[in-house]
Amino acid sequence: MFDHVGIRVSDRAESERFYRTVLGALGIEVTFSEGWLTEWDDFALSPVEPGKPAARNLHIGFVAPSRAHVDAFHRAGVEAGFRDDGAPGERDYTPAYYGSFLRDPDGNSAEAVHHEDLREGGWVDHLWLRTEDVAAARRFYEVISPVVGFEVRAHSDEHVQIAGQTGSLSYVAGPPTEHAHIAFGTGDDAVVDAFHAAATEAGYRDNGPPGERPQYHPGYYGAFVLDPDGHNIEVVNHNR
Repeated sequence: MFDHVGIRVSDRAESERFYRTVLGALGIEVTFSEGWLTEWDDFALSPVEPGKPAARNLHIGFVAPSRAHVDAFHRAGVEAGFRDDGAPGERDYTPAYYGSFLRDPDGNSAEAVHHEDLREGGWVDHLWLRTEDVAAARRFYEVISPVVGFEVRAHSDEHVQIAGQTGSLSYVAGPPTEHAHIAFGTGDDAVVDAFHAAATEAGYRDNGPPGERPQYHPGYYGAFVLDPDGHNIEVVNHNR
């Protein structure tokens, strides 16, 4: 479902220490690092800039290959001095759900999870964002989901889930998550164009029209819009 998820952080060194520590315990290693960006395949962090503040109040669940990896993730984080947010154990979300939770240096919730329907092809299993207007988030995804191939599941007035073939994104009622970047992948430039057209024609704010972004890599073709809470939503074809 996710091509990549990006967050900005208030303390680059401390946030990188956190994610290197806990993701390393899951077998997820850094794939790229320069002064402004560190990536673990489909997850990335970068420092705050003027007008680009830190992500807050975000929950991100990472794929754990086994329950032992869930335990190791939690142990590594706590031993490194990071805040426990839920010890390893079964959760009643699904029959086989096993997870553990920590807080990153900006207070975001990071989880290692092993369950019966883990995401394939990436490390980010799921995201949860909080919003003051679940219905508005639902309307946004009802506009773009027919284009990008997602299913919108309205679990209640306070929870809408957007599901791909593997992986999921949820918006739930609460104090809003701030400043997340979520990119969905496609293998067709026409889908990028259609996503941007559908969203902007429905009144959502353009944040970058369809086009190549060679500064990322040759062939990178993406488009950006802002969801109702101002999160930067992208669809991208890497043309690789």
